[in-house]
Amino acid sequence: MEKSVPIVMRADPADGEDFDVSVDALDRAQRARLIRRTRTALGLSQTEFASRFRVPVGTLRDWEQARATPPDFAIAYVRVIAHHPDLVAKVVA
Repeated sequence: MEKSVPIVMRADPADGEDFDVSVDALDRAQRARLIRRTRTALGLSQTEFASRFRVPVGTLRDWEQARATPPDFAIAYVRVIAHHPDLVAKVVA
């Protein structure tokens, strides 16, 4: 018999990379979704985003796929990128 895991956040059908989320993984999944949506809103691949904003591409992938939980400072950085991508890119260049 398969154990049923309650899903609290369904995958966004418009986002092919999104996934259903259990209650245990909610915070990590919300952070992953924020990062992925920010990157895709900018029209950047993972490699392009990582290069432009100086984030290791493997770390970005782990965050977006919720294999690792991004720390609070990384979430703050992504929020700044979402509002001022050109300024951040200029500053970190």
